[in-house]
Amino acid sequence: MERLTAEGVDVVRVIYPDLIGTDRARDVLVDHLPSAREHGLAFCRAVYHTSPQGDVVPVAGGIDAGLPDVTVRPDLSTLAVLPWEPGVATCLGEVTDPATGAPAPESPRDLLRAVLARCSEQGLRPVIGPELEYFLLEPAPGTPTGWRRAPETTGAVYTAGLRADPDNHLLRTLRHLRDLNLGVITGNHEFDGGQYEINLTHSEALDAADRAFRFKAAVKELARKEGRLATFMAKPYGDAGGSGFHLHLSCDDAEGHNAFDDPAGAYGLSAVARHAVAGIVAHAPALAALANPTVNSYKRFGPDTLAPWLIDWGLDNRSAMVRIPPERGSGARVELRLGDAGANPYLLVAGTIAAALLGIQAGEEPPAPLEGYGYDTARAAVLPRDLSAALDALEADTALTDLLGKGFTSSFLTYKRNEVERFQRHVTDWEFTEYAYHL
Repeated sequence: MERLTAEGVDVVRVIYPDLIGTDRARDVLVDHLPSAREHGLAFCRAVYHTSPQGDVVPVAGGIDAGLPDVTVRPDLSTLAVLPWEPGVATCLGEVTDPATGAPAPESPRDLLRAVLARCSEQGLRPVIGPELEYFLLEPAPGTPTGWRRAPETTGAVYTAGLRADPDNHLLRTLRHLRDLNLGVITGNHEFDGGQYEINLTHSEALDAADRAFRFKAAVKELARKEGRLATFMAKPYGDAGGSGFHLHLSCDDAEGHNAFDDPAGAYGLSAVARHAVAGIVAHAPALAALANPTVNSYKRFGPDTLAPWLIDWGLDNRSAMVRIPPERGSGARVELRLGDAGANPYLLVAGTIAAALLGIQAGEEPPAPLEGYGYDTARAAVLPRDLSAALDALEADTALTDLLGKGFTSSFLTYKRNEVERFQRHVTDWEFTEYAYHL
């Protein structure tokens, strides 16, 4: 408290991820921080079951149980001063069930911890490097959505500077995120107008997921501060590509060496790495439910999108679902290109590691790697083509759901199937335009 006061901080914002990865929070006056640490902050457990439109989905343990509490305690080891909000610091919150003292059943952060504990039993420490894309939008009154891309420049993929970013949004954002100690390393304008990519350094899996979660929250907050909207939804525009959330995965062994590297192994990869690839490929249909968790996610897929919709892997091949970058030695790793930016970082990381761990335990080799340009259904199986099919695949994959936990899986499936049902009842602008005049 003395250090915070000396730095001019009088408020600590305690944040934690909900089921879809949105940040839930409470601002705590510094004078009340000792009490918050001791007793915790009470939140309704049904916040995990609340949709983006404010509907409370009937997940077990929420409405049916009388809307009980969860307790959130500030984790001051994650404390950081917000560079853009004077007098405010932020930290992650630890979420527990006050009745048991155990982690809250739907807590994404604790789900990842449980998966990592299973990896530790195998003598492996997963390391993750996240890459995320997003669209920056500005108000556009009179348009169907009320927003337009900022800017709408085309053909500026892999550029930086004023040509595609005329008011230096990317520079301001990079500097703020650096000062928040999120481990950002690079940024550039991406393929479509108003689309940006920022990469984070690799680190131990829980830390990487924490930083990706805080990164998304910070980017959205910075855009709001300027009266704009940053969105990580998979595909906000029909005439543009989607936004990805690529994960680079490796594992350290008990001695701290990269367990994926083996100069004498096939493709320069160890048996552990090849088995991990085999596991990700085998469990890809179920993994899609966590990596592509919205109705909108599946509109990102399709031929020539560079978004993988077939189950394959390749050596330095960006048209494959799993890409093996060319580095070996300490840089040997697997890149999963399946995820979209709307994914909850904790669930995407946990699901990917769980699938890899199942492959390592099974000890099977992956199929032959993709050669040449992919997207050929004669050579590889197709991923689920919509959210409903992905949820069915997740439920059917008992090996993966056993590892993730039946309690979490049941809550996630109930929540997401409600999303599908609400979408199926909604009449879209496309339907009206297509049918109303002629039918």
